[in-house]
Amino acid sequence: MELRMTTTFPDISISTERLVLRPYEDADIPAHLEMMNDEMVVAWTSAPHPYTTAHAEDWVRRIAPAERAEGRGVVLAVTEFLTQRLVGIIHLQNTNWRTRATEVAYVTAPWARGEGYATESVLAVAQWLFRDQHFERLELRTAADNTASQQVAQKIGCISEGVLRNAWIARTQTEDGGWTDIRTDLIVWSLLPEDLEGAADQLADAGYSSFTDWN
Repeated sequence: MELRMTTTFPDISISTERLVLRPYEDADIPAHLEMMNDEMVVAWTSAPHPYTTAHAEDWVRRIAPAERAEGRGVVLAVTEFLTQRLVGIIHLQNTNWRTRATEVAYVTAPWARGEGYATESVLAVAQWLFRDQHFERLELRTAADNTASQQVAQKIGCISEGVLRNAWIARTQTEDGGWTDIRTDLIVWSLLPEDLEGAADQLADAGYSSFTDWN
């Protein structure tokens, strides 16, 4: 008899020193709506634009829960521990349960940038994936000109593996304030369990605590 492998992530929340990563709730809809209409988010994600309340409701109530229920990944709202406000998204997607590999994407709200939240939350998810879920590979793809996203990959110890040419459509603002699609390359990064040890030490030196507080 072949043992059936788990093909969905558990319904979890993950705590770090400053953040709680948890499933989306209806109360997140207004902040999510505002975050997704931010210029940086419009430029680098494939989210609809303009992003409407209907889009936000569909994301929170249908799309995000389905990612986990249907085995593709998991969507976590990144919230501040102290204020409980929404500060970002962590999205695990394109999960391969046989190879124990998944891809992470993240968004940081404009009101929370420069705090290191993306680094802290991606690192926490990586540690949970490798230690708790026994995953063997975390992949990350950043648009060629998205330097903020690339800095996160570098800070958590990702290795740059190469370039996917012409593989993404970003958006750029035109003079009249509209948006137009532009083709761009993607840089592929990966993180393996053994890569994490060095990154955790480096971040500890920089004042981050360990991320061992799983709920």
